[in-house]
Amino acid sequence: MKILANDGISKSGKQTLENAGFEVLAVNVAQEQLISYINQNKVSVLLVRSSTKVFKDVIDGCPALKIIGRGGVGMDNIDVEYAKSKGIHVINTPEASSSSVAELVFAHLFSGVRFLHDANRNMPLEGDSNFKKLKNAYAKGIELRGKTLGIIGFGRIGVATARIALGIGMKVIFTDPFLDEATVTVPFFDNRSISFDLRSTPLENLLKTADFISLHVPAQKSYIIGQREFGLMKDGVGIVNAARGGILDEVALVDALESGKVAFAGLDVYESEPIPELRILMHPDISLSPHIGAATEEAQDRIGMELATQIIDLYK
Repeated sequence: MKILANDGISKSGKQTLENAGFEVLAVNVAQEQLISYINQNKVSVLLVRSSTKVFKDVIDGCPALKIIGRGGVGMDNIDVEYAKSKGIHVINTPEASSSSVAELVFAHLFSGVRFLHDANRNMPLEGDSNFKKLKNAYAKGIELRGKTLGIIGFGRIGVATARIALGIGMKVIFTDPFLDEATVTVPFFDNRSISFDLRSTPLENLLKTADFISLHVPAQKSYIIGQREFGLMKDGVGIVNAARGGILDEVALVDALESGKVAFAGLDVYESEPIPELRILMHPDISLSPHIGAATEEAQDRIGMELATQIIDLYK
């Protein structure tokens, strides 16, 4: 059986599959050549991340496909229901990248409250000539400890984000239409842990209460956060989107940054990805990363192994 890992797979995942008798083709095939490559090479399992699209045209054009696997959580680049209607198994790795994405959220939060994203742009240019000026410009940072983090969407990544927040002494509130309450357990290095019981709050209350907001919802047909929602937030709020582009109105975000309603934003995903808008890329109050939430060695290793295990189980 041949497996095409079109967006890559970890060495451990590849080795596990090969040990089980699969042939793994770890190559990157352009989207327009995908159908012909799958058919010519008699591929029965297609593994993707977020780059490769597996919609109706690919599904109809590749009748030999038995499994489509998504390395990650979101499935918006796969026509899941249509694939299932054709008898194709669709799998993903909902837990593997949670910690990595949550840590990136806090990389953006720490960067924002201490102006590191802007300092790293200006220090190479002016650090030797305007050191005191820059020191004064970035001297009004704040601490995250003791502040309230509002989490919109409380799935695995939202919970992982809450663990870090609680661990550094933040108060956590969340909103989720499918969840009324949750217990979040924060583990420590010596096998001790502390559990926190949290209750969901309406979105409007979260927006009015949180000092910082982190988005953790799947792709939507409309914005979760737009002009109205920004208007409800505290003055000087910080917001991070490491979930999906298109859930945050970027035009409204820039307006909120310019007015001072939002102090800073952290973005890992973009409405016009993979070509983010220039106003977003050049804004001094936005901390930027190129959709790397799950891009850690540990997460990729877990993703590869989780996919391998599911594939092997399906073929037993």
